[in-house]
Amino acid sequence: MSDFEYPGFIARFYDVIYHQVRDGVDNSFFLKQATSVRGKVLELGAGTGRLFMDAFNKGADVYGVDISRSMTGMLKSKLPETEHFRIKTEDAVHMKWDVKFDLIIAPFRMFSHILEVDNQLRLLNNIYEHLTEEGKFIFDLFVPDPFLLANGIRNLTDFDGEYDTGKRLKRTVSSNPDIVNQLLNVSMKLEWDEKNSRQKKEWQFQMRFFYRYELEHLIRLSSLKLEAIYGDYKQNPLHSGSKDFIVVCTK
Repeated sequence: MSDFEYPGFIARFYDVIYHQVRDGVDNSFFLKQATSVRGKVLELGAGTGRLFMDAFNKGADVYGVDISRSMTGMLKSKLPETEHFRIKTEDAVHMKWDVKFDLIIAPFRMFSHILEVDNQLRLLNNIYEHLTEEGKFIFDLFVPDPFLLANGIRNLTDFDGEYDTGKRLKRTVSSNPDIVNQLLNVSMKLEWDEKNSRQKKEWQFQMRFFYRYELEHLIRLSSLKLEAIYGDYKQNPLHSGSKDFIVVCTK
């Protein structure tokens, strides 16, 4: 986890891609959570601020942490300099804040970037230490798809459009599952127009996938208490067709 850094070209195009492919999925849910508490809110994996900025602009007393300097640099560029104190470039597993939070969120699969069980537990216990007595921790993960785990993904184009007037950007994604170790070996290839040429770069990284009862046992091993695992962002119960785990923990 300590060496997980988004390359500059990923951070540069992050907003363009994810405002198209992710907005409308999770942002309303997390915005509602962040603006419904009276106290401080902490977003783990705040990134370039896709969710953070909505909460901030709606008046939430929100703070953010992300291990990637390229991502927090983009986020800080959207904030007045007087508000930069809200952002830390730090590993969430070992983060230290002088305040406690009524709500801590880890949206958009942030927890999947914590590959080792020991660090998963360290993170959960660190979150516990940073919550107020009535505080909550909410995070999401994808429900593993047996077909995709068996077959992987090969060069799926999930974005192809303009990132600036007359300049096109294309992203293709591949995933090679490691079933035994519950890892996805992910490759993202970006191609974009710039300076009368076509630029191409690739980034490879790993993500952990989780199962329901594994999550339940993991949380029980931590200091946190499991309140619920929902099956979607409308907080409906889990069912056989659920695509997401929405996990709610209390202190």
